[in-house]
Amino acid sequence: QAQLVGSGGGLVQAGGSLRLSCAAPGRIYSSAVMAWFRQVQGKEREFVAAFRWGVGRTLYADSVKGRFTISRGDAANTASLQMNDLRPEDTAVDYCARGVELGTTRSQYRDWGQGTQVAVSW
Repeated sequence: QAQLVGSGGGLVQAGGSLRLSCAAPGRIYSSAVMAWFRQVQGKEREFVAAFRWGVGRTLYADSVKGRFTISRGDAANTASLQMNDLRPEDTAVDYCARGVELGTTRSQYRDWGQGTQVAVSW
């Protein structure tokens, strides 16, 4: 369906930062879960981070803990993924998603964005 719109990717040097945004076409209800997945070249799409819109609990992949932060975005009806201390292994296409369960598997998310490319050099 790809109803969400992900943006904010780009090319950065190792150690740099990017902030990804995920815009929903309408209101995001408090029970909704927003998440980010990424797909590295040659690998399956993997979980990155998720949170429930109206509740504080978050989930992170071990590979990004302490470096990435998922939260509500500055604009209404957007989710944000702040990515710090980026590494070459973070190079991937990142996809935002929305579901009703706070989990780490693709099947738990029903709506998806189109993907945004993150590339990290050195």
